Amino acid sequence: MSEPLELNNLEMSEKAKPLLAAVIKHIRENVDPITEEFHRLGEGRADRWSYAPGQLELLETAKQKARESGLWNFFLPNAETGEGLANLDYAYIAAELGKNPLASETLNCSAPDTGNMEVLERIGTQQQKDAWLKPLLAGEIRSAFAMTEPDKASSDAKNIGMTAVLENGEWVMNGEKYYISGAGDPRCKIMIVMVKTSPDAEPFRQQSQILVPIDTPGVDILGPMHVFGHDDAPHGHMHIRFTNVRVPEENILWGEGKGFEISQVRLGPGRIHHCMRSIGQAEKALDLLIERGLSRVAFGKKIMDLGKNMETVSRAKIEIESMRLLVLKAAKAMDVLGNKEARIWVSMIKAKVPEQVCDIIDQAMQVHGATGISQWSPLSNMYAQQRTLRYADGPDEVHHHVIARHEVKTYSESNTRQDAAKKETKVTGSAGFMG
Repeated sequence: MSEPLELNNLEMSEKAKPLLAAVIKHIRENVDPITEEFHRLGEGRADRWSYAPGQLELLETAKQKARESGLWNFFLPNAETGEGLANLDYAYIAAELGKNPLASETLNCSAPDTGNMEVLERIGTQQQKDAWLKPLLAGEIRSAFAMTEPDKASSDAKNIGMTAVLENGEWVMNGEKYYISGAGDPRCKIMIVMVKTSPDAEPFRQQSQILVPIDTPGVDILGPMHVFGHDDAPHGHMHIRFTNVRVPEENILWGEGKGFEISQVRLGPGRIHHCMRSIGQAEKALDLLIERGLSRVAFGKKIMDLGKNMETVSRAKIEIESMRLLVLKAAKAMDVLGNKEARIWVSMIKAKVPEQVCDIIDQAMQVHGATGISQWSPLSNMYAQQRTLRYADGPDEVHHHVIARHEVKTYSESNTRQDAAKKETKVTGSAGFMG
């Protein structure tokens, strides 16, 4: 089956182009100048799970400037609460956000809040929106999404083991989650938790998602999970135990057994955002590679002129532009076909982009020498983020399986149609000859 021609029109809409220009200007004038000071203030703070004096003030100043410029909550596709951008339009902007680690938050467009806000905006009750969506949209609080479990192969979400049992109008929850990104932030107030509520239902109807305030009795943050030895404080990727945690029955999202359907709401757009921000990081890494290669001399030559470093730059640029086109097409597929039908395109970018960006960052580290893997360079942290992304929202292997399964099915269906057409032609032709 041929794809709609509209999928190949990857141009940003005219209404969104001024927004992109404004975002680039905001990052250059309001975010880049404070980034070094923000991180400097956080060095050596007494409590790693808090912000040092002055850090949040810097961040809030940049957020206020974004609000005043109308740059706020535009990540929500086709929504009344934000700019109502198409996924394709936002994809262009996300690439710029990936170039500075503070940029997304200054525009209230950072994960996991984006996915959580989209879920609440689309399927939350008015009570849920008033309690949690409004402060999230205002940038007053942060949130987390709790799905992955330490004792389960969580790449298969049907394995979710944490239970929620309805007792006297309350969900009673027991289990453990880990790598819960953002749960270490002192501003994190609410979690969306994936649980098993209907163990006797069909496999894809057993899971539900429930809102759990992080200060609910029985929620015990055991500590951070480290990524390559880093705890990513104060954001954190936390290990959390839930022991007889009780929340009201109305805290369930969309109804019992809707966990997988809710994931389709958040995961498609979220993967577009992640991959375009990753491309922004690849561009940043390439800039750092070139800067280092041109500024250092070894063996009588600039490092850029040694070995195959010029070819490395060329190949990195080609890969960046190839990835960009693929992600833009996935975003357009979501706009044209919808989240469910575009899932193959989304799996393609999720399998391709983080792995390739890791390679580009790795090449940049190599050109930097020992400095590239040290605290003096952002490259090692960028690499850790991208390597982690090869697990987040589904590991590479799951996405490759989804893509291959679709291709095999398409091939089989095509052959079946061709065989049927041949038989029909043969029968029709024979009848005509005999007549």
